[in-house]
Amino acid sequence: MPHTAEVDRLLLIVEDDDSFARTLARSFERRGWRVVRANGLDDMKSLLDGLPDDEELGHAVVDLKLAGGASGLACVQVLHAWDPEVLIVVLTGYASIATAVEAIKLGACHYLAKPANTDDIEAAFARRQGDVDVELTERQTASIKTLEWERIHEVLAETDFNISETARRLGMHRRTLARKLEKQRIK
Repeated sequence: MPHTAEVDRLLLIVEDDDSFARTLARSFERRGWRVVRANGLDDMKSLLDGLPDDEELGHAVVDLKLAGGASGLACVQVLHAWDPEVLIVVLTGYASIATAVEAIKLGACHYLAKPANTDDIEAAFARRQGDVDVELTERQTASIKTLEWERIHEVLAETDFNISETARRLGMHRRTLARKLEKQRIK
C-alpha cells in the first residue's frame, strides 16, 4: 500500500527500556514525527489492532532484545506480515552478523548497533527509501572484529563469565577464547 508523507511520519518504537524509549520518542517528536510506543510483542499487537483505519504506520524502530528474553525479531516478523511496506530498523546492543541477516530476512530494512541516535535511524530510513546519498555515521559500519567481540561479550554475560561454557556455546576451543580475551585484556 502506498504511503503518504503523513503516513511516513507515524513511527512505532518497540523498546522495553522505558527511559530509552521516552528519550527516543521525544527526539523524533521534536523532528515532526508522530510516535507510538510498545514495550513488547503483545503490546505491539494490541497497538496495531487499535490503530484507527485512517492511520497507517510508515516506520518502526524495534529493539532486538526485549524483557523476559523475548526477541525483537518476532516483532519484525509480525510487523512485516501486517504491512510489508513498513520500514523497520532493528537496534541492538549485541550486534552479530547472524542476527543482522535474520532481521533483514524477516523484513527489517536496517540493523543498527546501539548507541544509535535519531540521525542514524533517520539516515537508515532515508537510505531504504532510495536516497543513496545519505551516509550512515562511521560507528554504524562496525567491523567483523567488533561484531565478534560484542557476541563474545554477550555470551560471557549469559554464562556469568564462565570461559569453558562460553567457548562451548560459541563453538570454539577454550584456549582460543582465552587468547581473544587476553588480547582484549579482559579477565
